[in-house]
Amino acid sequence: MSAAVQEGRLTASRDAPVGGQAVLEGVMMRGVNSWALAVRKPAPEGSELGEIELQCFALESWTKRRRVYRLPVIRGVVALVESLAIGMRALGLSANAQLPEEDQEISSGAWIGTVTVASLFAIGLFFVVPVGLTSLIKHQLGSSAAFWAVEGVLRTSIFLGYLVLLSRLPDLRRVFEYHGAEHKAISCYEASDELTPERAALYSRLHPRCGTSFLLIVMIMAIFVFAPIGLPAWWILVITRIVGVPVIAGLSFEVIKWAGRNRRRGWVRAIMYPGLQLQRLTTREPALDQLAVAITSLQAVLDRQEAAGVSAEDLVGLEVVA
Repeated sequence: MSAAVQEGRLTASRDAPVGGQAVLEGVMMRGVNSWALAVRKPAPEGSELGEIELQCFALESWTKRRRVYRLPVIRGVVALVESLAIGMRALGLSANAQLPEEDQEISSGAWIGTVTVASLFAIGLFFVVPVGLTSLIKHQLGSSAAFWAVEGVLRTSIFLGYLVLLSRLPDLRRVFEYHGAEHKAISCYEASDELTPERAALYSRLHPRCGTSFLLIVMIMAIFVFAPIGLPAWWILVITRIVGVPVIAGLSFEVIKWAGRNRRRGWVRAIMYPGLQLQRLTTREPALDQLAVAITSLQAVLDRQEAAGVSAEDLVGLEVVA
């Protein structure tokens, strides 16, 4: 077993090509050649827990189709688009799993529309709004350095406030618990420990490759990417903020993957510490039955990788966020 102790909890000291996402009453896990969704069905009358429904899907990463998709920065953008597509489908399947059999399922079109609106909202809130507000006082700031510093602070503040608001919503508590279960299951596997709910419970719910940490890096990375643009007209500033999102995402992905591979180094842990602590807002300690769901999903992915005889070569260029 390869694990260290952090704040009273075990943490893995290696990075594995698996990642996941919390969904409604379940967890999606993604590996090299497949992804799986495990969802706890509603409990029948007279029972405390519903059964775990497992669905598995084959996956061929876009990084294997063209060499250019494996290049640094580009591979991060590709992986994020892939993850968004898989995550969107997993959310729809998990929502339908909670509906009574006689109810009509939520269509894929409805989920695509929801995710599209949510993505546009996020770009507007975290990129367009900060540059728009800062543009109102750009003549008082006197320099481009002051402009991008104020914009960066404003963007990060909006992001942190948004997370605090989400963390206070009771309806999201169960999702945050499954988010914690996802992290614990992956860390347990990365430590080569026995994949059981009891063993996974010993691990930290904070993970260096978490999407929450990734988003914080995005907020900070944007400050440096936009700095050289200077102070053109306001509409040019807005366009650059929208067009620059993929570049910032790709660079941030490289940073978080590098941190995951070098997590043993003390100075790397120090740099990633703020992002880890931010996960306390988006994760909660899961129950054993929630860990069982996460492990069911992860084990299904691992079984398919083993059955396919995945080699080290297959892992090259594969980028997955936990």
